[in-house]
Amino acid sequence: MTNPLAPLELPPTPQDWTDWLRTRVDHDLAEAARLRDRLRTLGRNAPGGDGSSGTPEQHRNQVLGTWNELYRTLRGISALTNLVVNVHPEAATREVGEEAERRISELYTALGQDELLYRALRQVPTDDVDETTRRMVELELRDFKRAGVDADRATRERLVQLSKELTELGQEFDRRIRDDVRSITIDASRLGGLPQDWIDAHQPDENGQVTITTDYPDLLPFTTFAQDREARLALSTVSLQRGWPDNQATLAAMIERRNERARLLGYPDWADYDAEVKMIGEGEAIAAFIDDVVAKARPAAEADRELLLRRLREDHPDVDTVYNTDASYYTELIRREQHGVDSQHVRSYFSFPQVRDGLLDVTGKLFGMTWTPRPDAPLWHEDVTAYDVDVDGETIGRMYLDLHPRDNKFKHAAQFDLVAGIEGRQLAEGVLVCNLPTGLMEHNQVVTLFHEFGHLVHHLLAGRQRWVRDAGITTEWDFVEAPSQMLEEWAWDAAVLRTFARNAEGEPIPTELVTKMRAASDVAKAWRATVQMFYASLSYYFHHAPQPDLDAQHRELMARYNIADLLPDTHMHTSFGHLHGYSSAYYTYMWSLVIAKDLYSAFDHDDPFDLETARRYRDKVLAPGGSRDAAELVEDFLGRPYTTDAFTAWLAE
Repeated sequence: MTNPLAPLELPPTPQDWTDWLRTRVDHDLAEAARLRDRLRTLGRNAPGGDGSSGTPEQHRNQVLGTWNELYRTLRGISALTNLVVNVHPEAATREVGEEAERRISELYTALGQDELLYRALRQVPTDDVDETTRRMVELELRDFKRAGVDADRATRERLVQLSKELTELGQEFDRRIRDDVRSITIDASRLGGLPQDWIDAHQPDENGQVTITTDYPDLLPFTTFAQDREARLALSTVSLQRGWPDNQATLAAMIERRNERARLLGYPDWADYDAEVKMIGEGEAIAAFIDDVVAKARPAAEADRELLLRRLREDHPDVDTVYNTDASYYTELIRREQHGVDSQHVRSYFSFPQVRDGLLDVTGKLFGMTWTPRPDAPLWHEDVTAYDVDVDGETIGRMYLDLHPRDNKFKHAAQFDLVAGIEGRQLAEGVLVCNLPTGLMEHNQVVTLFHEFGHLVHHLLAGRQRWVRDAGITTEWDFVEAPSQMLEEWAWDAAVLRTFARNAEGEPIPTELVTKMRAASDVAKAWRATVQMFYASLSYYFHHAPQPDLDAQHRELMARYNIADLLPDTHMHTSFGHLHGYSSAYYTYMWSLVIAKDLYSAFDHDDPFDLETARRYRDKVLAPGGSRDAAELVEDFLGRPYTTDAFTAWLAE
């Protein structure tokens, strides 16, 4: 069975995008305004009165149908411009996207405060509708309240101004991180310990000097393998100076305006406002969660620190500090010396093309999905590839893989929506954006690819909803990471890895090596958990109780939560992009991990292709999208409410 719906028609060449995007934005915003006006008319005319829209049922259908079409249009153009700003190679196209983002944000803000729209939706009777529709209407009405629809005029006007300023500040913050690529230059003789293919890709200049940048394909191998501690610290230092000093003021302004918005709406601070719509429920619970995880992890983290420091002192006897960049190098060294796991040997089994194809094979088998390459699809860059996606013979969407670094591209790894899938209306489309090497990959990069692909699978499978609000990854934000974190488990399974991980001689990765890798992965695990909770503390306390000097607060929280020492003259928060996207909610990564460990407990760990459980998980957790509360989805799959037991056991291993 095929699907008659067609994917979004993109411009034929990258150079055609600028005018096309400008025209598309103008068209879609005009269409959104038309639909808004139609809803306003419906809001004025109560069912049964003069000029009304007919019977209550007819009125409801008109309101909800128009409502869905309005937000389908806005969500589509929002996703498109967000993608363009982060990945398009043409500066002029990115500028059109940034301007469009500002216009879209202003319209969203105005819609959230539109009393006639609120009245139109509030008039909709929900006594005799299905549960999904009733829930959608309730949540939309809640969002109106959170936007200030019932505030006085002066408050609403200030909220509009704050929204505009926050959009501009967020763009500014992200742009600096994206564009601020720093580097160090060292003598080629100081590259000892690095993989040969990495050295071959970094040829010295006429003076014997090699330049190493802060982009991931340079940064991660260098901080993991380079034997020269001084050089490792130098590269880490400039990496943690990105965005400094300008992003300090931008971040402070973002936080101040977020908190003003929250207070205008009756909340004590932004963290409490933001938590209301998440599983965790309230800001104070974030602080309690951070403290709980740190309390559980700290004893083992202290032992990790001692282990790392002892090994560090074998090379540098007078050192009494352990930085995160030291942990990267010495964790790898201890894995090699104590567990017989050499990551340079491990990476010989993970060439990028094999990993990509293996990932598609594994996930296709688990979830009944087929990925058909579309070399004829228009793309925004030659590195991008497109695939049509089928599930059990039905076409459900299209995916794009944009997996390698380039100038002016998003610097991390993420799944970007392109189109939200609506049953009978449009196919789901998503884009996986990473910065992976084209050659050999570290195993942690393989894990990252599985993780991010989990988001893409979730978006695609959840693309057959009735209401645009429920389409794709629209569950509570602190659940969003759970499915992708769970998919990481398959990147650690020997039987799975042996299906695609092969060295240059074609030999599959030995099962014994994977067993050692799993054991070695526990080295400094508690250290890494405390680092994650330090990031969460920055995210939360910057918004809950910001200090005038964020740099000083960064140092204070580092001392309180992080087991690592602070690398001098660094300002990690100015390049921590999640402080824009996640704001006060970075805790969600660990919160989701708690649930991910519980979800994985339902699978047969001796059979990575436990298809019965995988398909049940697909249908009960992924496919519903945001149509039900996340806790309900998990309980439906597990047959019980989720618990912390699996996570606590994992942390204690």
